[in-house]
Amino acid sequence: MKFAICNEVFEGWTIDDSIRFVADAGYDAIEIAPFTLAQYVTEVSVAERHRIRAVAVDNGIGISAVHWVLIKTEGMYMTHTEPEVRRKTADYFCELVNFCSDLGGEAIVVGSPKQRNLLPGVSFEQAWELARETFAPSVRLAEEMGVTICFEPLAPSETDFVNTAVKGIEFVQQFESDAFKIILDVKAMCSDPKPIPEIIRDSHPHFAYFHANDANLKGPGFGEIDFKPIFGALKEVGYDGFVSVEVFDFQEGPETIARDSLRYMKETSA
Repeated sequence: MKFAICNEVFEGWTIDDSIRFVADAGYDAIEIAPFTLAQYVTEVSVAERHRIRAVAVDNGIGISAVHWVLIKTEGMYMTHTEPEVRRKTADYFCELVNFCSDLGGEAIVVGSPKQRNLLPGVSFEQAWELARETFAPSVRLAEEMGVTICFEPLAPSETDFVNTAVKGIEFVQQFESDAFKIILDVKAMCSDPKPIPEIIRDSHPHFAYFHANDANLKGPGFGEIDFKPIFGALKEVGYDGFVSVEVFDFQEGPETIARDSLRYMKETSA
């Protein structure tokens, strides 16, 4: 397993300073939220994407993924009934594939609960078909570009569309593509009555990315979740991808969150 951390924890830092700190802290990669660079990825030039990629390489780390991909964007909705809205969203997912590829990233994490919730009068089955149509072009492009799109099952408190790994796997398997998998997120899995290690075992090999956090919205080791059986299950299924720290409560500050999360993950995964 390789360890990464999401860059929005370094709020107010330049991307270069974030990369340097993440490398110095001992991580293998950094995960980038596009909104920390611009409102839309189309506003980040190819030259700047390549420059960021080079900064990471120069510091001896990779860019594991991009995530929080629709935050701060406008007019995007993957289960919308209006064809033009879905087309715009589908086109933007394709732009995200290009963006991720230019950065040298491996995956795109798609959570975006507010852009997939069922609209009034739309059934779950109808939303399922609309979302499938929205993802189709970017999945084809991801296959060509060597990028994996990872759809994220989220808790019912966040969205009413795809809440479990089982349902997420059912959704991505429609495409029969190695470029479309799910991501497992510890905080999200806490809403599932099934134990997290069991979810991990049952979800292999359909997940291609993993977010490490606690139910209290903090980093691994900052709450009550015991990661030892979680890492045990990841090892059991032979997962060799990224385990990336994603937090929502920055109270401890970026340096402490980054260093202590990594220390805890290395200790519990040993």
